[in-house]
Amino acid sequence: MSEPYDPLRLCVYATIALLAWLFGPWALLAFAGLGFAGYWKARRAGLTRSKCLLRDTRLVLAYLGVLALVAVTAIVMSFI
Repeated sequence: MSEPYDPLRLCVYATIALLAWLFGPWALLAFAGLGFAGYWKARRAGLTRSKCLLRDTRLVLAYLGVLALVAVTAIVMSFI
């Protein structure tokens, strides 16, 4: 008999949402930065197609870069 489906991703998404809610733009900056670094390393190693919805790793890098810029802007604006 096969194992039942484990919706682990849903738990991961809920945890990320909680962290984003608690830490706001700082959490977004951290996750976008980690994601960007990971995709940058993978792209340099030869990965051109991702399982991410955007598929092309260049698009994923651009998306994560924009998210990081939005987070930095929000952080800076909170001090003004």
